[in-house]
Amino acid sequence: MALIVMKFGGTSVADMDRIRNVAQHVKREVTAGNKVAVVVSAMAGRTNELIGWVNDATKTPDPKEYDAVVSSGEQVTSGLLALCLQNDGVKARSWHGWQIPLETDDAHSKARITDIKGESLKSSVESGTVAVIAGFQGISPDGRIATLGRGGSDTSAVAIAAALDADLCDIYTDVDGVYTTDPRIVSKAQRLEKVSYEEMLEMASLGAKVLQTRSVELAMTKNVRLAVRSSFDDPASVPAVSLDGNSTIGTLVCNEDEIVEQQVVSGIAYAKDEAKVTLINVADEPGVAAKVFGPLAEANINVDMIVQNVSADGATTDMTFTVPEDDLARAISVLEARKDELRYEELKGATDIVKVSVIGVGMRSHAGVAANMFKELADKGINIQAITTSEIKISILIDAAYQELAVRTLHSLFGLDQETA
Repeated sequence: MALIVMKFGGTSVADMDRIRNVAQHVKREVTAGNKVAVVVSAMAGRTNELIGWVNDATKTPDPKEYDAVVSSGEQVTSGLLALCLQNDGVKARSWHGWQIPLETDDAHSKARITDIKGESLKSSVESGTVAVIAGFQGISPDGRIATLGRGGSDTSAVAIAAALDADLCDIYTDVDGVYTTDPRIVSKAQRLEKVSYEEMLEMASLGAKVLQTRSVELAMTKNVRLAVRSSFDDPASVPAVSLDGNSTIGTLVCNEDEIVEQQVVSGIAYAKDEAKVTLINVADEPGVAAKVFGPLAEANINVDMIVQNVSADGATTDMTFTVPEDDLARAISVLEARKDELRYEELKGATDIVKVSVIGVGMRSHAGVAANMFKELADKGINIQAITTSEIKISILIDAAYQELAVRTLHSLFGLDQETA
């Protein structure tokens, strides 16, 4: 017998037929003797609809009332799933975040979890009643509903799994696991049986959309084992979770020491939502970088890759860096306002770029990964505009026109096209 948390995203509960399908997945686990808590998102598209209604009511919504409206989508889904389970003969009840309570800070619409006092929830689950929990929400210090922002339901599920000391947190989505790269680009992409927390965190932050970064960070901190599974598999054909782990399908996200044979490279990620900013002929003097990046930080603009090219005479430098595409206009505005102080000759912005990343914990103990990568891309005529590295990843900035070629090239180079036994 295992205690598991099952999380279902918006596409998994998009309509009543899919909610009934989710109920069958849950019933399978209950029938096998497992104790179950379920965390659900709003039906696909419902949150955007609710946000639209808020914006129609006012252009400057009170954040607390915004959360009161937007959180209702998950509350509806949790109630409907509880009803479907009851109709199938499964003991179930719905829980809102405030009923657990899942406590947050007061940053409405992007709140962070501060504590979960889950004694009542755990007691209910241990008694054999399925807890169907509205994800994405908790209760703020002033007693109001607070939503957790992007990826909030995944984060809710991991936090609840930690609070319940669950054996596993299953994240059900519209794909059947984590792949070595996007199968839409590389048809030979392979589903990973296991991936480490660190690798998954890099993949999530560098463009992979399967799991949200915050949820992976929390899972790693709390040592919550995650499994990425598909809700569209036939519930009757999927084995129930067992503590020996043999019946776990999809991709298991776990500690590195659980992975017996670790490849040098586990995956290739890409991100198209990057923008490039270039300052031409900036004075090359102490403090110039602080003058550029300080105001950007004050404007909450995150800077990623940075490349600096000093002129032959050492008097000036060209400085190139990347920011999120959505922040490009603000970044340019901030720098234009300080042109007299920075004394640059020209300011350029571009969005026709893509960041491609090679990720793998095996890179720690293998030399030559970067050299092989750069040589192979050069042979394909792909110019690298910027590079960043860490112990387990190498990211490059290239022209967007070469995105698919670069991903396919690197996927083959590091042997990821080959099926694993």
